[in-house]
Amino acid sequence: MSVTLNSRPARRLPVPPRPRSARSMTMLAVVIAVVVGLHVVAVRKTQFSLPELITGWHGIWSFLFGDVKTAGALPPDLHWKIVGPALSQCVVTFSMGLLGTTLSIPFALILALLGARTTSKNVVVYQLARSLMSFFRAVPSLIWGLVFVTAVGLGAFPGVLAITVHNMGVMGKLWSEAMEETDHGPVEALRSAGASSAQTATHVVLPSVIPQFTSLFLYRVDVNVRDSLVLGVVGAGGIGFYLTQAIQEFQFNVMMTYVLMVMVMVIALDLLSAWLRGRLAR
Repeated sequence: MSVTLNSRPARRLPVPPRPRSARSMTMLAVVIAVVVGLHVVAVRKTQFSLPELITGWHGIWSFLFGDVKTAGALPPDLHWKIVGPALSQCVVTFSMGLLGTTLSIPFALILALLGARTTSKNVVVYQLARSLMSFFRAVPSLIWGLVFVTAVGLGAFPGVLAITVHNMGVMGKLWSEAMEETDHGPVEALRSAGASSAQTATHVVLPSVIPQFTSLFLYRVDVNVRDSLVLGVVGAGGIGFYLTQAIQEFQFNVMMTYVLMVMVMVIALDLLSAWLRGRLAR
């Protein structure tokens, strides 16, 4: 006697929708209203106006293609007397970003260790480290550039100092958050065995976050090279200083040459960072 089994697949029953309480719906409506209200205030305070952008097309046209008084940004001036000196300044800009990031590593690491809950037991030390990181990153690198230009004069050196101080706060915060996201099991096991905070950080926390640290370092080099460009506005040297001069003299075709050179440098740096991250991930 044979038994025939039903080979039809089991019918999936629809998942009932999750019931929403009146309280959650009210909170959602309040959040939406607050977000919309903030955007309305932002539009009014910034005087955002699409009609003015549309009617100002002639200004954009004059900037791009020039008029009887000034040359336009297009086509760029690719003469060697423009490109040659700018190439050396691109190297200066890259060097400012790289050196500023590298010099900030030991300070950022100390702040990260003191400002992470997994490696810092003292509440006072933890809060002090977090406050210092907040202060260093809250002040933009452009303001730090003004401070150091006043202290040590014009040139690339104050730019390096500005990036170093600002990056201490940013990279310290990113690294401390990476350390706080590590597995707490081994950390608690070492602490219960009587290990100190330094031993816990050295044997468990730091080895587990080296890939994140490297990736964040490469990301910050990319960002800081672009910050070095802006620092040229305050006289911190690099291609940003040349770019500012070209704008002030209404040489928009020369300005466009510098912009294209910066774009090529940033794209090359992005490709290099992506290649290095891929190699490290293997």
